[in-house]
Amino acid sequence: MAQKLEGSLLKTYKQDDNPNKMFLAYKVCMTSKGRPWVSSVVRKTRMQIAQDPSLNYEYTPVMGMKSFVQASLNLLFGKNSQVIVENRAGGVQTVGDSGAFQLGAQFLKSWCQSSQIVYIVSSQKEPHGLIFQDMGFTVYEHTFWDSAHLCLDPNMLLDVVKHAPHGCVFVIGSMGNCQLTPSQWTQLMTLMKVSAPPARLSSVSAPPMPPGVPPTSHSLFIRQSKEIFPFFDIPYQGLSTGDLEEDARFLHYFVSQGFEFFCSQSLSKNFGIYDEGVGTLVVVTLDNQLLLRVLSQLMNFARALWLNPPTTGARIITSVLCNPAMQGEWRQSLEGVVENVMMTKEKVKEKLRLLGTPGSWDHITEQKGSHSYLGLNSQQVEYLISEKHIYIPKNGRINFTCINSYNIDYITSSINEAVCFTKDSER
Repeated sequence: MAQKLEGSLLKTYKQDDNPNKMFLAYKVCMTSKGRPWVSSVVRKTRMQIAQDPSLNYEYTPVMGMKSFVQASLNLLFGKNSQVIVENRAGGVQTVGDSGAFQLGAQFLKSWCQSSQIVYIVSSQKEPHGLIFQDMGFTVYEHTFWDSAHLCLDPNMLLDVVKHAPHGCVFVIGSMGNCQLTPSQWTQLMTLMKVSAPPARLSSVSAPPMPPGVPPTSHSLFIRQSKEIFPFFDIPYQGLSTGDLEEDARFLHYFVSQGFEFFCSQSLSKNFGIYDEGVGTLVVVTLDNQLLLRVLSQLMNFARALWLNPPTTGARIITSVLCNPAMQGEWRQSLEGVVENVMMTKEKVKEKLRLLGTPGSWDHITEQKGSHSYLGLNSQQVEYLISEKHIYIPKNGRINFTCINSYNIDYITSSINEAVCFTKDSER
């Protein structure tokens, strides 16, 4: 039997017969009633699609629904952004939350044979490392959560980039959480360009052009000279700050500096259609000819991986994004989720303060998004699980949408008890 990589915490929780048990590690956003959150506009759209007699249920193209891919790109960069207007951004509809990484890794393995080292830097351990490892890449994983100072430290990201070898692939997640100052952004760009002149994909040869498309005179995809190639992860645009544009703003830094890159854009969580697993592998190049080359090669890999992506999730998302009224309603629902998360964090911090819990708890409200670190050590986490039947991951990173008016008092008093107990035991 294969070694089980995850799920043991949930399994233990389900086997626990204590009536006060709680699970704070769900991946999805939860409602106050303990159900997965789904935007109201998504529910209405799903029903309209199901009752539409004009729908054609033929197989979708290998690249996915063209309208879905374009709507996804507009959401990420803005309809009138320079990279969209110049036709330098494209994408492939992918399957599941990891489909974009699977597809991108296939391309990099074949066309960037000198770039076989992958650095994965995020606020937590990410599952994509397994994908790159299985394909033979050498993978190094780093987190910019500083458990000693209870903060997300952008200097950790800068330090990893500084010491990374030339020609590696850099998978960066949770960039919205890593709050870089303007000077740190400048430093990051400089480091990535010093470690290699502007980002290039293929150090061996360029992907050939589709029939009828003339060759280009220069290309970052063609002439890669020892360079860091960025591969971004945007798993929940809009659920970090409540502002869709703000959550993807960092991409504009890289576009403006002439970087080419891949980006995994998952749209399952921010629409609340977790069971659909729909997303896009976004490609940004220096010109349209290069984009056509890369997309033509990605189509071959996609044909081998899944041939035809499913349509239900893509249809729902396209319908919402292409209808201004529906998109407005969806945006408001995202803002509502983020506001509830922020309010919950403030309440947790205030209750811990009133309980006299040792230490500062400002780090709870300083983090963005539904999933944030509590700042507990392993002994305190174990105490919560074994003594209070509150199940949280070993790293103490919980889903704050799992906390509501019904359980917040029990959770905060348990945290206080765990912290005080470990403080006493240290004495």
